[in-house]
Parts: sequence; structure tokens; C-alpha cells
Amino acid sequence: MVALADVFRRFAEDYLSAHGASVLPSHRRAIADILACRTHALGGHLWRCNRCSTEVYSYHSCKNRSCPRCHKDQTERWIAARQAELLACPYFHVTVTVPAELRAVLRANQHDGYAALMKASAQAIIELARDRRHVGGTVGVMAVLHTWTLQLVYHPHVHCLVTAGGVSNDGRDWHPARGKFLVPTKPLAVLVRAKMRAALAKRRPDLVLPDAAWRKPWVIHCTAWGDGAEAVLRYLARYVFRVAITEGRIVGLDDNGVTIRHKHRKSGRWHTTRLDGHEFMRRFLQHVLPKGLHKVRYSGLWHQSRRDHAARARQLLALNPPTLAGPRQEAANPDTTQSECSATSPPTELRRCPCCEVGHLEHVRKLYPRQVRGP
Repeated sequence: MVALADVFRRFAEDYLSAHGASVLPSHRRAIADILACRTHALGGHLWRCNRCSTEVYSYHSCKNRSCPRCHKDQTERWIAARQAELLACPYFHVTVTVPAELRAVLRANQHDGYAALMKASAQAIIELARDRRHVGGTVGVMAVLHTWTLQLVYHPHVHCLVTAGGVSNDGRDWHPARGKFLVPTKPLAVLVRAKMRAALAKRRPDLVLPDAAWRKPWVIHCTAWGDGAEAVLRYLARYVFRVAITEGRIVGLDDNGVTIRHKHRKSGRWHTTRLDGHEFMRRFLQHVLPKGLHKVRYSGLWHQSRRDHAARARQLLALNPPTLAGPRQEAANPDTTQSECSATSPPTELRRCPCCEVGHLEHVRKLYPRQVRGP
């Protein structure tokens, strides 16, 4: 498997030299973090086998949200934290896609554009769901921003997890959705488009927005997901912590370019695409979000201002907050599974020696970034 850091070591220096000061600080930080991830530059721990005395160095991860190696443990912690917030009801998955005419504006104004898109999507769903013809109550919406396709093409869109039901305005009653229907998608698309236009006009009145983006219909998909709480959480966690490309999809690297694999959505078959090094760097870095931008936002019933209504909803649905029995090991999937990162403190469980495969590793000492004596 080709590591993303290996690609950066080969092409990042030339890319930075070619673009100079135009490279965004967030892009430079992502490159530096991924190059240092799980190396002596970040420190770590020294282990020694109690049988063959082999020394093993375990280095810390960079924790950059664009790094494909640093999110498995974070995913498990996020799932554990969300368990208490989940409602015992079915859920819907709503995807809102920005038309091509508006993508250049969002790319050049990421802080304002992405925030407006996520807020417009969530507010439109909540407003339409409050209509008595549909749900008749305030639903919970968790919006997650994505900006890529499987070929790393710039394609901003929002994934929303929506409760299949809502709480009445007085907080006394729970109104469930009707089967596999949440809200009509065509009126929802019109409402999202209108709210997005109004939000951009308010946030950035100086922007020149293309008229074609407001005349064409926006693409929105709404799918009933089911009521398996654990399945819903793990499905959504893949969206929350997914990065533009996992290392399992990088299948080739040479002095001139990178080969990636991607699945064709209609046929379900895997294809490969070859990109030169500069183009791969450009495609990957355009999905690195600016510092301070929240890619996950909670609205409606899940907003912190409505915690009392959410608690009332749990009572109405007779939900007892579940406890997480422990991290569940899932089958390895090169497209979705992230490599486990090293913790800042040594784990307590026994670790088998990778050399003799008989003895166990014992912790010797912590390695600090400026005092590392690694191999």
C-alpha cells in the first residue's frame, strides 16, 4: 500500500516551489503534518520485547483532519459520545449538491460559502418538515460537509442525517414521519436554493454570483436509512471523518505520477486513474478545509438550544441512553477503514512482538519530539 506521505515526499516540494506564496496556510500545514505523521518528528514511545529484546518505536500521529491515518480512535470516541444523543426512531439520509455554476464561488470563499451551504440545507429541511402535511414537528439534523468525488474532483455537497420525526412546538408530542417519506425533494431543493442565495447576499454582498445557479434545479436525494442506532452511527461516522482519499485507493507511485482507484457509481466496478504528481497534489489539497471551519453542524432538535425538547423526545420514544460496550472491530475495507493512530500515552494491553511473534512488548520510555533516538 502506498502511503500518502510517500506521495508528498516525492511531489510536495516541487508543488510548493511552483506555487510559492499562493499556497494557503492550511495547505502548507496539511503537507507538513502528513509528512511528520507517525515519524520521529512527533515523538512517541519505545517498546522492548521481553523475549528477544527487539526494540520497537511507536510514533505519535499528527491528528490533522486531512490525514488518512489519524481517525480510527477518534471515530470510536465520537460514536461513544453520540450514543447518548441518538433517538430511538428511524432516520433519513439527505444529500444536497451544489450546481457546477456555483462551485468556483465556494472554492474562492470557503469560510462563508461552506457555512452558508450547511446552514441553508439544515434550515430548509427543518422548515419543510415542520409543515403538518409532512412531519409537523422539529426534526434533528446533523450536517456533514464533503467537497470531493472518488476521483478527487471538486464537488461540494452536504450529507444530512435527519430524524424520521419531530417534536411539536410546545415540546409535548412526537410526530413520526410517514413511512419512507420525509419531505418532497423538489420543494426542498427550491427552498435550499433560496436560502443559500439569501445567506450569501447577507454574508458577502460583494460577491458576483452567476444567475444560472439560481435558475437551474438543484440536485437533492432523500433516502430512508432505518432505525438501527449502531448502524446509523457507524454509517455516519464514515462521512464525518472521511478524508478525500484513503491510502488503500493509492495503488501506484513513480517519479512522474500517482495511480488511484475509484468505484464507478452506476456499474459498481473499480477503475483506475493516473494523475501526474502536480495534479494529484492540486486535487488533494483543494479539499483541505480552512482552519477553524466546522465541517459538522447540529441543527433543529439536536441544536444545543433545544436540549430540553430532545430530552423530552427521548422520554416520548421511551429511550434509555445506551452505553458503548467498547470499540467494535469491523471488517477491513481499503476504501473506508482508516489506519489506527498511536496514542499519546502507551496502551495497557499486551502487544505481541512483531519480530519473534512469541514475546510481548514492554514499555520502556516516552520519546519526546526533540529527544527521539529512532531507527
